Amino acid sequence: MNKKLLASQVADKFCPNFVSSKKCALSILTCSLLLAMGSTYAADSQVNSIADAVTQGSANVDLNLRYESVDQDNALKDADALTLRTRLTFATAEYYGLTALVEFEDSRNLAGVNDYNDAIGNNGAYSVIADPETTELDQAFLQYKRDAFTAKVGRQVIALDNMRFLGHVGWRQDRQTFDAVTMQYAMNDFSVDYGYIYKRNRIFAEVKDIDSKDHIINASYNLGFGKLSAYGYLLEEDTNLDNGIDTYGLRFAGAKDLDKIKLLYTLEYATQDADTATTSYSADYLLGEVGVGFNGLTFKLGYEQLGSDNGEYGFATPLATLHAFNGWSDQFLGTPAQGLVDTYISVGGSVVGGNWALAYHDFEADESSATVNDLGDEIDAVFSLPINNNYTVGVKYAAYSAGDASAGKVDTDKVWLWANAKF
Repeated sequence: MNKKLLASQVADKFCPNFVSSKKCALSILTCSLLLAMGSTYAADSQVNSIADAVTQGSANVDLNLRYESVDQDNALKDADALTLRTRLTFATAEYYGLTALVEFEDSRNLAGVNDYNDAIGNNGAYSVIADPETTELDQAFLQYKRDAFTAKVGRQVIALDNMRFLGHVGWRQDRQTFDAVTMQYAMNDFSVDYGYIYKRNRIFAEVKDIDSKDHIINASYNLGFGKLSAYGYLLEEDTNLDNGIDTYGLRFAGAKDLDKIKLLYTLEYATQDADTATTSYSADYLLGEVGVGFNGLTFKLGYEQLGSDNGEYGFATPLATLHAFNGWSDQFLGTPAQGLVDTYISVGGSVVGGNWALAYHDFEADESSATVNDLGDEIDAVFSLPINNNYTVGVKYAAYSAGDASAGKVDTDKVWLWANAKF
C-alpha cells in the first residue's frame, strides 16, 4: 500500500475540517513518519489460524476490594464506601502480527456501606468518593505489531511519561481509557507515539464520558543517564463551541548510581494556550525534582508549578492521572484560577516485606490576590504489602489542612484500606 496515501486517508478521516490547521499538519506529519517506519509485510505467524489465536489466548482476573472514608470540615456528611472492582481480561495469541484484547470492568457496593456522593448525582448530602457502580467495556482493541512498529485501534489504556498529562487514573475503581487510534515506533533508545482520541471514557461510569478530537504526540530518547521527552497534547472536546487546549513541553528524568548512593532528577517545562467560547489564556508548567536513595531509603524534594494567566485561569491537565499529584486528598483535581505551586518532600522505603512512603505538601497560589495566597498543606502516608505473587493489601491516609478561607477549601481527612488479587 502507498504509505503517503494511507497517511492522507487517516488525516481525512480524523480531521477533515482542520487540514490546514497546525493540529492536523502535525498529525499528518507524525502519521507519515510512523507509517513509513512501519513494515508493510506481516510477521511470521505465531499460530496457524484465527481459531488457534483465540483458543491459545490468555485470560486474567483482577479483583480490588477497597474501603474509603472521607471526613470534611463542612456541612457535608462524612462518607464511607466499600466497593469491589472486578476486571476480566482476555487477550488472543499473535496471528501474523495481529492480536486482540477485550476487557470488562464492574464496580459494586458491598455490605450496604454506600454512604457517599458517587460524583454522578447520587447521595449528594455526603462527601465525594468517585467510585460509582458500573459495568462497562474497559478495553477492546485490535493491535498490529511488526518489529519496532505497533498500532492499536479501539478502546485502550494510554499512559505517557509519568501520566501528568495523559494517564489511566488507575487509583479509582473505574479507570480512564480512551477510544483511539494509536501508533508507536520504538527502536533502541528512540520512541515516538502518535494518537488520535475520539472519546474519553472517564472514571464516572459512562455518564460523563466525552467525545473528543484529541491529537497526542510524544517522542523520547534515552540518553543513558536519563530520558528526554518532547510532547504536544492538542485537546478538544467534540462540541459546537471552541474549547481547545494545546500543550507543548519538554521533560528530562533520570537516575545515576554514585557508589552506594543513587541520584534522582527530573526537570520539565510546558506551555499551554487555550481558546474557549468566551476567552483565551496562556499559562506555563514547571517541575523540578531531586532525590537520593541510600540504605534502602529514598528521599525526594520537589517543586511543581501550574501557572496562572493573571489570576484568572490556571494551567489545566484534564486527561492526567490526577490522584498521583498534589496530594492524595484530591483537593486540586482542577487547577485554581490563581494557579498552584506545590513544594513537597517525601521519604520511602521497605519494611517487613512491604513498601511505605510519607510525604508533605505545601500549597500556594501562583498568582496571589488580596484574599488568596495560602492554599493549605497536606500530609500523606501509605503502606502496601505484597503476599505471594497474587495478593496485595494496603492502607493509605491523607490529611489536608486548608489555607486562606477565600480559596474555598476545608480541612479533609481520607483513609483507604484495600486488598487486591490477580490471577
